Amino acid sequence: MDAIIGGSGLARLAELVVERREVVRTPFGDPSCALSFGRVGQAPIVFLARHGYGHTIAPHQINYRANLWALREVGVKRIFAVASVGGIREDFGPGTIAVPDQLIDYTYGRKSTYFEGPDNPVTHIDFTRPYDESTRQALIAGARTAGEAVALGGTYGCMQGPRLETAAEIRRLANDGCDLVGMTGMPETALARELELPYAVMAVVVNHAAGRGDSRDAISLSAMESELNDAMARVRRILVAALNGSAAAG
Repeated sequence: MDAIIGGSGLARLAELVVERREVVRTPFGDPSCALSFGRVGQAPIVFLARHGYGHTIAPHQINYRANLWALREVGVKRIFAVASVGGIREDFGPGTIAVPDQLIDYTYGRKSTYFEGPDNPVTHIDFTRPYDESTRQALIAGARTAGEAVALGGTYGCMQGPRLETAAEIRRLANDGCDLVGMTGMPETALARELELPYAVMAVVVNHAAGRGDSRDAISLSAMESELNDAMARVRRILVAALNGSAAAG
């Protein structure tokens, strides 16, 4: 069974026929919301709204450990995540949908591992390639089936939030090799790896990053919202195709 983690603009999935909802308790506290179980076409899925169904949980306050643990507890085998981001690279303008293959973590103070405490041995995970390649390819194949263009790769820079970045911070991220900037990519990606859950993300560019393009002097929040609404319809088409392609293959 696959899971979808929805971010800003995707607190609910219209294509999901909900069969039941379940509140899952975890050793790490409560997830962002109850899990929604149902079907998208022929594919059984679980849906979780990262920021809660009312979009009330800020990026730095999300209980990422509880979210990922709950998904594993109910039998999820693979995760498709969706996140809204700013575009740093010149050709990653608003409306671009990317399937990144790398990330850089700039967050701090977040609960970022399951391997801590006096009863846990020191444990390292390989994170050379943070996103599961087969899961990335399933999203890319879904985009192809849906007739939607996606950028094949890119580096996601994860900032703390909830404020947007300064122009100088974006210059730093660009110098570091980041193509996209968001606030929720970590520790979500690493926690999925710790739980051995294949994970990939679709990053939806809703604005030029600070100091770039039409965000040179300021970022228009209303324009971001409009772009997000338009892009999420395309994201949903990709998800439907990816999920049902996987169901047919299985």
